[in-house]
Parts: sequence; C-alpha cells; structure tokens
Amino acid sequence: MKNTESHRLCQHFKPFFDLAITLSLWVYFTLGFIIFFFPFYLTAYLFLKNCQTAFQRLNHRFFKGFFFLIRLLIPGHIWRIPDEIMSIRSSIIVCNHISYLDPILLISLFEKQKTIVKSTFFNVPVFSRLLKLSGYIPSTSRGKLADLLIQQIETMGDFLAFGGNLFIFPEGTRSRNGITGRLNKGAFKIAGRCKTPINVLYIRNTNQLFQPGKFFFNTCISNTITIEHLACIEPDYQSNGFTITGLMSEVYALFNAQIEKHDG
Repeated sequence: MKNTESHRLCQHFKPFFDLAITLSLWVYFTLGFIIFFFPFYLTAYLFLKNCQTAFQRLNHRFFKGFFFLIRLLIPGHIWRIPDEIMSIRSSIIVCNHISYLDPILLISLFEKQKTIVKSTFFNVPVFSRLLKLSGYIPSTSRGKLADLLIQQIETMGDFLAFGGNLFIFPEGTRSRNGITGRLNKGAFKIAGRCKTPINVLYIRNTNQLFQPGKFFFNTCISNTITIEHLACIEPDYQSNGFTITGLMSEVYALFNAQIEKHDG
C-alpha cells in the first residue's frame, strides 16, 4: 500500500522530478567535471608523456560516477550487467545502439577503452582535444581527420594486446524501432587486421531512461536495463573460408535472435 501511494505521488509530480533530476545530472556533467575531474586531466596532460591511458581511466571514472548518480536519483530503473562483461579485455566489442547513453555506459564499464566517434564532434572546441588525447577514432577518413584515423588504426594492435577494448556500434546510428540496421564493415575489418576476438553485446531499455528526441530523463517508471553477452567469436582469420561478410552475418544473426526472443 505504501509503495502504491509513493508511486502515485511520483507520477503526479513526474514533470517536476524529470526536470529536477535532469538538471542535477547536467550539473554533474558540467560543474562536476570542472571542479572534480578537470584538474586531473590537466595534470595528466602537462606531466605525462603519453596521457592517453590516463585520459581513458579518467573518462571511465567520470562516467562511472554519472551512472552511480543515475542509480541513486532514479531507483525505478533496475540495472543488470553481468560481471563477465566488465572482465572483457583485449577485444573488439560490437553492440546494438538504442540511446545516446550507450557509448558513455560502455566507457563506464571499461577502464581502458577506445571507440569510434562521429567526426563532427572532432570539430567542437575543447571536446575535440579531449577525444584526440583519449585516443578515440573519428568515423570518417576524409579531410583533416584522415591522418588521425590512420594513426589510431595502425597502433590498435598494441592497444588491444595490452588489455584495451575497442567498442563499436556497427549500425553506425541509433535504432528508433529496435530493428537491427545494416552493419558497417569498420569494426570487422579492424578485428581482421588485428586478429582479435569479437565480443557481442546487446543492450536493452536505455532508450526508456533517456528517450530519443527528449531532453529530460524519464523518471518515475519501472524499467530494467540489461546488457547481455551474446557471444565471444574467435574467427580463424587465416582460414581460406574466412570472410568479413560471413563474420558480419554471424553478428547480425545474433542481434536478430535477441529481437525475436524479446518479441516472443
């Protein structure tokens, strides 16, 4: 009875809670970064010869704090992320994409991580510098970003060999209807070049917490956010029968099987 009354009260004031919690999270994103994290980024930049690993760890801690705050402020959203996912190392990770939260959620799970970022973000002052120093990869090889992309790809083998993860959303954009879009070849070409295992993840319901096209976080609802580890694929890259297309088809089938399972 008490929980029912609390739920009704929350629903009645939902617009207020949505606004207040969204503003609180943005305060963390801005003032929290400037006050608590920027001094560490600056120290790493000034005093470390190669600050890439330090920047990745700081990104990891910053977003881990962000999701801790989400769990604290929005307890109606339950999180189920198996420990086996957070123990993945030296791998290409491919995942479906349904919310703007997905990339920063994966950064919060992996201390040593790289990802592919839309090239437009590399034109944003200050933020572009943070992306480059973190070792993140632009999504296009055209124009002035071509050299950066080539440099990152050439050093990816060493990064992965020493425990780093590269996570990529091979659809290239968010799905608005849950249907798996056409997969891009980039992640699979990198895996073939580095002879690296591919771990396939599947995210559910982050789009219920932060809905596409909305500014406010969706509070006062019951929702379970999960990340499932679908498979660890270790292709025989030296085999005559290996093809990038075949590898993409295997991952595409895993994504679609989860959609059918959920719909069923």
